[in-house]
Amino acid sequence: MDILIGKIKQKNNPTVVGLDPLLDYVPNFIKQKAFKEYGKNFEGASNAILEYNKGLIDNLYDIVPAVKPQSAYYEMYGYEGVKALYETIKYAKEKGLYVIADIKRNDIGSTAQAYAKAYLGKTQIENESLSAFNADSITVNGYLGVDGITPFINECKQYDKSMFILVKTSNHSSGELQDLMLNDNDKVYIKMAKLVENWGKDTIGKHGYSQVGAVVGATYPEQLKELRQKFKNMFFLVPGYGAQGGGASDVAFSFDSNGLGAIINSSRAISCAYKKENCSEQDFAGVARREALKMKKELNEVLMG
Repeated sequence: MDILIGKIKQKNNPTVVGLDPLLDYVPNFIKQKAFKEYGKNFEGASNAILEYNKGLIDNLYDIVPAVKPQSAYYEMYGYEGVKALYETIKYAKEKGLYVIADIKRNDIGSTAQAYAKAYLGKTQIENESLSAFNADSITVNGYLGVDGITPFINECKQYDKSMFILVKTSNHSSGELQDLMLNDNDKVYIKMAKLVENWGKDTIGKHGYSQVGAVVGATYPEQLKELRQKFKNMFFLVPGYGAQGGGASDVAFSFDSNGLGAIINSSRAISCAYKKENCSEQDFAGVARREALKMKKELNEVLMG
């Protein structure tokens, strides 16, 4: 997590841009070029998405510290889409960005270990060790318990990576399970946060934060405040800013007194800003940059205030 914090401090910007590229989000001129070259198929769609992502990255890498590609938006285009995910991660890292692969995977035993090696560690092929996706961080579903977490922690420790476990998610129905009261008078999301704290207790870095962070939605500011107060060593990945309704005042509670402790995700509000402004689609990346700078300004005003 120290690597991520270093990039946040360098850019003075606790923003991560979600790269969730539905084909409908991609400007028409990019799509038509890809369809002409590859056809109206998975290969054409995936190449259009990759070009779109590269355009966004080229215009954002110097002002944001991180990007967060959501794997589902690539998997829906088959193996060509998965290739686009790989190429997106590779390109973002070449530009110096911290990459959080939003995969929300988990299982137990050797299957969890396989997920961990795929996205964080290395795969052994006889006497060769090769990185598959080589993300810097991933999102994980922790509801299988420690059996499904230990393999990820081991890879984080070995390769200096991080992970964010779902604690209080940003969706409207999250309370159906996460807000239930347990016999010890803790709600489920508090119990999960306690587990996350325990799982990461021996991975705390120089900035005071564990390599095992938490996903906490911007759409629940009171819970954000509660969790920040109770869990001092837990770094937050905060989705829900922008299109889902979260604003700068909502996420202010997620930061510590030094302005650290969280990175705020915005996806469509940045990547699709050209649609909202009804401007030329050729300027999609420039408009995304302006929206990212606006978000940076809003967050820093809250942190300074």
